[in-house]
Amino acid sequence: MDAKQKRSLERINEEIVTYSALAEGLALMPDDMSQKVHLPLVKYIVAQHSKTVEHVEKGLPLVANTFTNPPEIFSAMDIHWFFIFQAAWGGGVENPHLMEDLEIVDNMAVASDCCTLLRMGLYYIDQGYLPVPTAYVGIVEPCDGVTSVHEAIMSHKDWRNVPSFAPEPTYYTDERSIKYYAGEIKRMAEFLEKHTGNGLSIDRLRNVIEETNKQYALWHEYNALRMSSPTPHDAILPQSCFYVTNFAGAGDPCHTVWFQDLIAEAERRIAENDPVVPNQKFRVLWFDIPSVYYATLVPWMEQELGGTVVLDMISYCPYTQIDTSTEDTMFEGLAKRSLNDGPMIRQAKGFADNFLADIETIVNDFKIDCVIWPGHMGHKDGAASISLMREKCREINVPFLTIGLDHVDRRYTSLEEIQAKISQFVKAMVL
Repeated sequence: MDAKQKRSLERINEEIVTYSALAEGLALMPDDMSQKVHLPLVKYIVAQHSKTVEHVEKGLPLVANTFTNPPEIFSAMDIHWFFIFQAAWGGGVENPHLMEDLEIVDNMAVASDCCTLLRMGLYYIDQGYLPVPTAYVGIVEPCDGVTSVHEAIMSHKDWRNVPSFAPEPTYYTDERSIKYYAGEIKRMAEFLEKHTGNGLSIDRLRNVIEETNKQYALWHEYNALRMSSPTPHDAILPQSCFYVTNFAGAGDPCHTVWFQDLIAEAERRIAENDPVVPNQKFRVLWFDIPSVYYATLVPWMEQELGGTVVLDMISYCPYTQIDTSTEDTMFEGLAKRSLNDGPMIRQAKGFADNFLADIETIVNDFKIDCVIWPGHMGHKDGAASISLMREKCREINVPFLTIGLDHVDRRYTSLEEIQAKISQFVKAMVL
């Protein structure tokens, strides 16, 4: 292992220490929420990071990946992978180096109006904080920023010799498009086999998909419980549903048990009228991905204003079940999930109807009192649809707020400014 690969493990090992300490604390907590819901997630993050370290140290095949490439393929092929932007996103614990990293990012030769999450990913590669993988699988949707970053990664001095592949997405999501993209996923599997040596067994893929089908069904069931008022859990937990279905280890039967325990915990809280957040006054749809400082902003909204974020883009679950009867139906089902169902990709590509239909569905199904479009500076696709989203909210008689912020960088709009905008909105709308 050379010096660069050793450096790539510095931040990963820091996160292992952080999450291990968190796991030790949770292990001492006697309640089911800690033992059955939070602790398994934290231990799983530690296990996945530790596996990445092992693969780097032993020179085992390791793939860099981006969502929404179907993780079931990787699980079925027994390929370990890491998400390029996970470290920048924080994974639930805010990166302690974030502000110093952002100051360096400011001086990178990347347009400052490009999504900061994408710029942070490039920064991690440029600084050698990510291991150089055996192969890299990217995406080239839904925006120009993502496509540009994909090109930058492939041409980077440390990664230009890494074999790379990105499934070519279609603009439409009709039957013809799904069949085409299914072929792209098959090409992805062939690419992975060529560069890792791990083959794809269709029977193994069927087993993995059947397990993720169970997990998505349980996720639907859990979200139905969040329709209850008061909603049983806070806003942070539902993002974990996305993590266990869409990241490394997708299809692990342990995740099915985790969903079952999550549902049981939610049912208990509803039956006993014991929500995690007391005194809930109004219900919020945060219509975008959560920010890296979400764990600071949302508790403030809960405690100071009585606002509960019932759903966000990550925790919304429009995923459909996959028919596992044939190889073709499995690949077409994976294609549909990748093209149509993934958060942010689902809404941002194609027509503005995707934004509007999801707002109306969620507001009606979850009895939402107000919609917040945070207005992340990198999500220009959504910015182009703000007036349409506002008009849709007027049509269905629900207040709409757009803020204007950066999901990663608090310097763009300070936390105090964000809080002030939300406070004024809540007061004006008498929520």
